[in-house]
Amino acid sequence: MFQTIRNAWKIPDLRKKILFTLFMIAIFRLGSYIPVPGLDRGALQSMIGEGNNLFGMLDLFSGGAFGNATIFAMSITPYINSSIIMQLLTVAIPALERMAKEGEEGRKKIAAWTRYGTVILAFIQATGLYIALRNGITNPGVLSFILITFSFTAGTAFLMWLGEQITENGVGNGISIIIFAGIVSRLPSDIVALVANFRAAEGIGSVISLIAVILVSAISIILVVFINDAERRIPVQYAKRMVGRKMYGGQSTHIPIKVAMAGVIPIIFAMSILSFPQTIAQFMGSTKQIFNPTSWIYIILYFVLIIFFTYFYTAIQFNPIEVANNMKKNGGFVPGIRPGKPTSDFINRVLVKITLAGAVFLGLIAVAPQIVAKYTMFQISLAGSSLLILVGVALETVKQIESQMLMRHYKGFLD
Repeated sequence: MFQTIRNAWKIPDLRKKILFTLFMIAIFRLGSYIPVPGLDRGALQSMIGEGNNLFGMLDLFSGGAFGNATIFAMSITPYINSSIIMQLLTVAIPALERMAKEGEEGRKKIAAWTRYGTVILAFIQATGLYIALRNGITNPGVLSFILITFSFTAGTAFLMWLGEQITENGVGNGISIIIFAGIVSRLPSDIVALVANFRAAEGIGSVISLIAVILVSAISIILVVFINDAERRIPVQYAKRMVGRKMYGGQSTHIPIKVAMAGVIPIIFAMSILSFPQTIAQFMGSTKQIFNPTSWIYIILYFVLIIFFTYFYTAIQFNPIEVANNMKKNGGFVPGIRPGKPTSDFINRVLVKITLAGAVFLGLIAVAPQIVAKYTMFQISLAGSSLLILVGVALETVKQIESQMLMRHYKGFLD
């Protein structure tokens, strides 16, 4: 990975993209320390310390911005929720599906509606947070409500713009990079807190708990790296055919189907969806936690949502019917399977099995910290969803850099 970044740094165009991405991350981190007027920072940190799942998730994604009562406190979660809603509507509404297939113009319209939805959801969530944080507001009132909710909403809108700029002019997916930067910025403080908890604890139980945390983290890292590149290869044979006086085809290849094709997207989607009921509860003025992160209700719902979004996102990315039709047009076939519908059915069966394995893996890795925290005294910082996001975004970004380097290599060769 470091060798790839070093080689990319030598290319002026890629160096500019990397510097641009780092500059955008620096702006994100700078904004994480700009406070919202009228909010008591101590009140927010005490509410996070009480184990509130919504506030803890916001603080994780925002890189501590929520605990510091800053303009980026809500992070990018409203944009993620808006994206989920638009993707579901695109599948459910034929007119939106046709628009998505129209090309660049259709995608621009859907992207614009996603932005509008982000602002609406951000304002709703900001209103819920204002009600939840009413004890930490110095001067409650209409003006205070407008100032705080508009500051939260504007911060989310700016982060959305920041992510789009990284995607267009930098390297990697902008939204994932922002979440990645937020989690990385939290790691030092999480490690310090883990060491402090261990020193404060007494007895053999604390040692066993710490060993369990280290083992789960190490095993999670190994499995994530291994599964991230695991794939099922479907063999494809192309028939020989004569075109003029030349013979074409006859070669063998394969269709790679990744076990974790959806990447970290299902984790992010599931976390965002589970945070929404908490927002509604705070909006209604409820003081109860609907979902406790260490309760079995939360763990089971989290696991089920990850499996659902893994299948959903994989279905959007990979279309067996389209793949089978392209193979048939080019004279390709899977050995032992007839071209056309039998081939698409075969690919779909393989895809369902592989996706199930990947979904169960993602779910188990994601809920492991909750289960460990339920029966031990330690919270795992470098495991579960945080680890999946860190490793997944890092590997995906490196792959994008490698593909851009390869593209420039071929371009230079042709020139």
